Amino acid sequence: MIKTVVTVPIGEILPDAVISAYFFLSQANAFCQAQGRAPVFELTLAGIRRSNWLYEGHFGIRATPYQEIPAEVDLLIIPGFLGERIPLEENQWLVQWVGNQYREHGTEVASMCTGAFVLAAAGLLDGKKCTTHWAFRQDFMRLFPAARLQTEKIITDQDGIYTSAGAYSSLNLLLYLVEKFAGKDTAVWLSRVFQVDTRRNSQLPFMMLNQLFQHEDTPIKRVQEYVEKNFAEELRISGLAEQFAMSPRTLVRRFKKATGLSPLEYLQQVRMEAAKRMLEQENKNVEEVIFDSGYRDGPTFRQVFKRSTGLTPSEYRRQYKRY
Repeated sequence: MIKTVVTVPIGEILPDAVISAYFFLSQANAFCQAQGRAPVFELTLAGIRRSNWLYEGHFGIRATPYQEIPAEVDLLIIPGFLGERIPLEENQWLVQWVGNQYREHGTEVASMCTGAFVLAAAGLLDGKKCTTHWAFRQDFMRLFPAARLQTEKIITDQDGIYTSAGAYSSLNLLLYLVEKFAGKDTAVWLSRVFQVDTRRNSQLPFMMLNQLFQHEDTPIKRVQEYVEKNFAEELRISGLAEQFAMSPRTLVRRFKKATGLSPLEYLQQVRMEAAKRMLEQENKNVEEVIFDSGYRDGPTFRQVFKRSTGLTPSEYRRQYKRY
């Protein structure tokens, strides 16, 4: 059996994350047994204390103290945190334990949502691809620049380290782990019974640009505001730099430092957000959306839109249009 530990960090965490991890893997065991096979996952909940009260004390989880967990753990799962603050200091026990398990015992580790901060703090994501909730992109990049953050991804898998995107995207990670350790038939059964959409492979359609304003460079904020008001016009780096009294090189450097994107990448995202809003809320045809979002080349727009959202414009409208 795969000795699997679902951790219960200190702080406010989404109770569903712990419960869904334990529940999904338990149901995978039940399916295997119903098929005449042995259960796959030997499940344990582990924390720094036995009694853990979550979400303002409304939910209680009983856990085994992590010091009592045998060293030979095969898989560790770390849920994410609620709120804007990631309590890494309070969870140094978890950071050190996860790091030791991976390095000394070959334990595979999986993070849900902002649980990736724990893996990164343990030094496990240096040079490795990973993902987390898109809203924490800048905080993560600032704290852990050596990690290869890919916030467009729903799931990453490298060297026995798995990460997943925000909130309930963790269900896709759980199905991924079930398929890897218990077989595709088990994962398909779980996805059908509990109606988890396994087709999503990107969190880009859910990202919001206002997160990119969370910095202290006021002149760059003014550039962002100008771009958002004039995205349908032809904008060039040289023109923006001249308007805001910077050299093109300085503009690109400061913009990248503040937002994590180049000015052209930001313009592209603004145009994509505008196109998504039009597809969601208006009855314009796709050609009108292309023109009104600042593009003059239909094939280029469609290529960028598909790369940005994972969907064609028509598919996006069918899925997200507000009737």
